[in-house]
Amino acid sequence: MYKVFFKDRILFLTDQIERDLSTQFNTLHKYTIQSELQQFVQHFSENESLKIGYIYGKNLDFLFRKFSSCFLFLKAAGGFVTNDKNEFLGMERLGMNDLPKGKAEKGESIEATALREVEEECGISNLSLVSKICSTFHCYPLKDKLVLKETVWFKMTYKGQEILVPQLEENITQVKWYPMSELPVFAIHTYSSIREVINGL
Repeated sequence: MYKVFFKDRILFLTDQIERDLSTQFNTLHKYTIQSELQQFVQHFSENESLKIGYIYGKNLDFLFRKFSSCFLFLKAAGGFVTNDKNEFLGMERLGMNDLPKGKAEKGESIEATALREVEEECGISNLSLVSKICSTFHCYPLKDKLVLKETVWFKMTYKGQEILVPQLEENITQVKWYPMSELPVFAIHTYSSIREVINGL
């Protein structure tokens, strides 16, 4: 099953609707043809009263490819970074708690994207990749298009004493090390997609 965020609203894609359908949903679509799927996606995007929706079909990979073709698809990556003091790296962006992430550049591997974005947004280097956590998906309007962005998240470790420097042009106002014990509180004041990352740790 795929979980796609429209801010704090969610579209689920599944090929096991009997198993995955919750009792709390607002709209449901069975995939038959692309044009109807496109209309459904547009309707869900434009109606914020629709909080939870489902799209289902026989083959999940096929369904996701068809769903993706309704959007401009972008790839991004980010990191959940810890240090040897049992702290994690967090930030404040647009008044919300967040984790470092950003779009991939042309020809760049997704691992390189994750490392570069953490370095640029937080002002540190000497990072090491540990493992993949998960991918999150979210949609947003961009001019006259809808964007579907997949962000691939990695666990990372940091060794060093560099001073953290927030990337102001990315609307980051603060970067700091938080004790791991504060992670549950950090998660309350962040985006739903970031909570997915934290839940995947």
